[in-house]
Amino acid sequence: MNRILLLAIAVALPLSLFAGRVWIDPASTPNAPLIVMELRLPRALLALVIGAGLGASGAAMQGYLRNPLADPGLFGIAPGAALGAVCALFLGLGAAVPLFALAGAGGAMALLALIAGRRGSTTLFTLAGMMIASLAGALTSMVISLAPNAFAMSEIVSWLMGALTDRSWPDVVMAVPLTLAGIGVLLLAGRGLDALTLGEQAARSLGVSLGRMRWLLVVGTGLAVGSGVAVAGIVGFVGLIVPHLLRPHTDGRPSALIVPSSLAGALLVLVADMLCRILPLVTELRLGIALSLIGAPFFGWLLLKMRREIV
Repeated sequence: MNRILLLAIAVALPLSLFAGRVWIDPASTPNAPLIVMELRLPRALLALVIGAGLGASGAAMQGYLRNPLADPGLFGIAPGAALGAVCALFLGLGAAVPLFALAGAGGAMALLALIAGRRGSTTLFTLAGMMIASLAGALTSMVISLAPNAFAMSEIVSWLMGALTDRSWPDVVMAVPLTLAGIGVLLLAGRGLDALTLGEQAARSLGVSLGRMRWLLVVGTGLAVGSGVAVAGIVGFVGLIVPHLLRPHTDGRPSALIVPSSLAGALLVLVADMLCRILPLVTELRLGIALSLIGAPFFGWLLLKMRREIV
């Protein structure tokens, strides 16, 4: 399956470099190499990196909670990063948005670990994450309502929609190492996630430290998701859709789902961003909106499927 996903990415990546409102013909388009290298390639690489981080985080979180409806945003890290970015825009520090977003993600990670503690249960961990997400969302709304002028409010709302427009190489340099480090940390939690499918007591009896595994999940998700939010804003549903679609094609172990989910997430975001560029609209459709338009019906279909299985 990994080979198929890599092949699909290898096909989609070159296409994304030339697709857009203005399709680039390397032979005839003026300054085609410059446009590809300075505009299209950084955007495509960011799409791959962000999707990979969200996909891997979704697979890990669904494995930890043993719930196919879990999403990385459930633990408050993405809302925390968004709050940090919104504060930067509120203060007029547009250039510092990525740093503020990473600080917000780090603060959410620390608060989550502090509330859940080393011996906290899965339920406590989940409820703590939901509380942090709710608090971060409320504070974000408060900052928007206190925006000093209409321009600042418009900039904040636009950023929250999620997009890769006008991203450049410095964004790639920041996001790639953090996301890869986050995925690597999540892979370290794979053995514990596999044992956890048998239950917490069984996992402990197999020598798994649930506290250490929880820390690995918090740090891994914080790095993978926080770095994506820092450069692109809120991009949802990737961590929900991708693991659920791939799970039937694996052996059922959560650890076996992390890498395929990262590859499929990268492919999904890359294709979605390409479609946003080529749709014949007055203004470019925001990436976060496009993925929500895909993810919300999928989520509804998933709920209906689960209801039929229960009945």
